[in-house]
Amino acid sequence: MIPLSFAQRRLWFLHRLEGPSATYNIPFALRLKGPLDTAALAAATTDVATRHESLRTLIVEDADGTPGQRILPPAEAVLPFHLTDTTPQDLDGALEKVLRRGFHLDTELPLRTTVFTLSPHEHVVAFVFHHIAVDGASMAPFLNDLVTAYTARRQGQAPHWTPLAVQYKDYTLWQRQLLGDEDDPESVAAAQIDYWQHELDGVIQPVQLPLDRPRPTMPGHHGGHVSFTLEPELLTGLGKLAADHGATAPMAAQAALT
Repeated sequence: MIPLSFAQRRLWFLHRLEGPSATYNIPFALRLKGPLDTAALAAATTDVATRHESLRTLIVEDADGTPGQRILPPAEAVLPFHLTDTTPQDLDGALEKVLRRGFHLDTELPLRTTVFTLSPHEHVVAFVFHHIAVDGASMAPFLNDLVTAYTARRQGQAPHWTPLAVQYKDYTLWQRQLLGDEDDPESVAAAQIDYWQHELDGVIQPVQLPLDRPRPTMPGHHGGHVSFTLEPELLTGLGKLAADHGATAPMAAQAALT
């Protein structure tokens, strides 16, 4: 069985901790105007999953409870593709229902597609991914490949593209080989763990900020908005400070808050 990457393992742990939820769903919705060939779109979605193994990967556990990747052959990878009629007034509620449904990672592939038909010439296509298979940077290549495949299917053909030189499983195996076993004191993984254990020793967790209501026992994942303005000079300076230390601007802002 192919092991999980370390990022996947974190997401798998959280999935097992709280059960299927929408916390790590990545929604992507497109509003399309004009005629839509839904059969071609369904075929194109399958074409993209055939091209990208991560979209046809289940996260399963062996007898000892160790998780791993099980990549389904293209013939067995059936991606959910639903068609439903709705009205503009009901669209938001229908979208929210689709986007908030969680994934069972051991039995469900990490992509669902729902086409909402508002009229014969207006549709909203909602793609819902699980973060264990994609991230924000995945959307551009997904859309590029989807357009290529849809265009080909509209012409009654399968897409013609060069096979990918690297799949996510290749990255996973390379990462494991590079970092090594964290139980091996000579490994890169052990060195990184040792560094952060010393770096974070004594750090107060969580940050003790005054709250207007008690912290709940279980997270509700409900948020709010507080608007404020950062002057351009401050924002530029924050970005430079972060870059000088090999960090991102949000990391520098979090450090300042702490």
